[in-house]
Amino acid sequence: MSKNILITGLPGCGKTTVFKRLVQRLKDFQPVGFYTQEIREEGGRKGFELTSLDGKNGLLAHVDLSSDFRVGRYGVDVAGFEAFINRIPFSGKATKLVMIDEIGKMECFSEVFQRLILGALDSEKIFIATIALKGTGLIAKIKKRADIRLFEISRQNQDAIISQVSRLVNSSLIKG
Repeated sequence: MSKNILITGLPGCGKTTVFKRLVQRLKDFQPVGFYTQEIREEGGRKGFELTSLDGKNGLLAHVDLSSDFRVGRYGVDVAGFEAFINRIPFSGKATKLVMIDEIGKMECFSEVFQRLILGALDSEKIFIATIALKGTGLIAKIKKRADIRLFEISRQNQDAIISQVSRLVNSSLIKG
């Protein structure tokens, strides 16, 4: 089995939902990482918030944020994002499972994040991440790696992919 598992799909197809369900299924392995959620205000999406798997929060992007780094109408807080990820014990000796939602354009503005992702892919740790369906640079480079297993989700196959990924990780970590 490839220890590097990527989950992709169209925007809005449920990548974060699948990711959070996998975190719950695999919680006995004490995964480290984070997920990204929309910030909704007045009925509309205003930005994106980060939540570590141990419950700490940070800001990734917001429409009201002034930044040199922008994706559409969102200013990206690269320095805040880097401070957030630097507090997560990705390289800890006890860490066997790294889970990240998501490898996307906003996150890839950060060189610290890019090094983190490449380090996790090259490590002995099992790595599960959601990744943008389309993208250039790091996103395209990662998808071309021979040591990844890529799952493309839709609303119809979410349960099957959660079961398959859970089985792969369980069999690998329980044997290991």
